[in-house]
Amino acid sequence: MRALRPIVRHPKVQTILCWLIAQYIRFVYWTGKWTLVGEAGPVALAVARKPFILAFWHGRLLMIPYSLPGRGTVSMLISSHPDGQLIARTVLHFDIVTIAGSTSKGGASAIRNLVRVLRNDGIVGITPDGPRGPRMRASEGVAALARIADLPVYPVTFSASRGVVMGSWDRFFLPFPFARGIFVWGDPVYVPKDADAAVIATKRQEIEAELNAITEQADKLVGAREVKPAPSELDSAPVER
Repeated sequence: MRALRPIVRHPKVQTILCWLIAQYIRFVYWTGKWTLVGEAGPVALAVARKPFILAFWHGRLLMIPYSLPGRGTVSMLISSHPDGQLIARTVLHFDIVTIAGSTSKGGASAIRNLVRVLRNDGIVGITPDGPRGPRMRASEGVAALARIADLPVYPVTFSASRGVVMGSWDRFFLPFPFARGIFVWGDPVYVPKDADAAVIATKRQEIEAELNAITEQADKLVGAREVKPAPSELDSAPVER
């Protein structure tokens, strides 16, 4: 696999590869039977062109472009790492623009750019366990952004009755065509403008717990194998990003 990386990262190869991935996502969606659960709140905000933050696990990223009917353009925080840019060029096919960075490297600049989008009534998407994990463990970056922007965080996930869990760090879930699929939205998490470090830490835990709960719910609703963090991951301290 390492020998293939220089080829995959070549700009022309990436252009073709990202187009193919986008077509696969469309094929999975249009051949499947997809339903939405708990979407009323975020869909109402999206239709009214009001800002909010949506959060989803890195391993449940693939079908998220179809999780929010009626939306306009979404801005998504993506790592500037070459592998992150593969994702960035793929989601462009779904009217999702990207902001390079993370809440670790260049974090302050990325947060400023995200806040700017939100204050212009945009929607921002974040993978709280990206770009390198631990899997299904939220960093405090999303809660900190919610505090600064004074906007809710809506957790969202997806699952499908047919698919495969990849062997990557995030246990990336790849759904298959002609499956029963589901998008599940969780309850919004609000972070007070005057929240101190202790409150932000608590809100981080709320976001993480809600994301894990709806992921388990989504898997059960379509009869998929449940994908949970390993016990060692649950017991480990979250990475500061």
